[in-house]
Amino acid sequence: MRRRGLLHAELNRVIAAMGHTDTLVIGDVGLPVPPGVRCIDLAVLPGTPSFAAVFDAVYAELAVESATVAREIHGRNDALMALSDRLRADGIGVEEVSHDDFKHLCARAVAVVRTGETSPYANVILHAGVTF
Repeated sequence: MRRRGLLHAELNRVIAAMGHTDTLVIGDVGLPVPPGVRCIDLAVLPGTPSFAAVFDAVYAELAVESATVAREIHGRNDALMALSDRLRADGIGVEEVSHDDFKHLCARAVAVVRTGETSPYANVILHAGVTF
């Protein structure tokens, strides 16, 4: 049993198996999961677990090269705007696309991690980097 860090066994396996440029989606409770894409459903109650808690746990484990968010976050989700700023401050590029394009990009993901988050557009695609 792990003593700290990300404890979810399936999510740990997915992250450990990811290669350079593979993508992992962390999404709110309403984000549709494309057919054929693995869904790691963590949602328990509305708001639980939060997007922020899941993002922080994954970000601590995954080498992230870049990220993609929906441009609709502007004026609608200040928390995700702050997260985008945090990623940029860490030297990680953040691409903004339309929400429709975002949903299409999810079809290429290794997995979609479904949180209990209920705030609008609380979704991110993390593009795996390398550790060397």
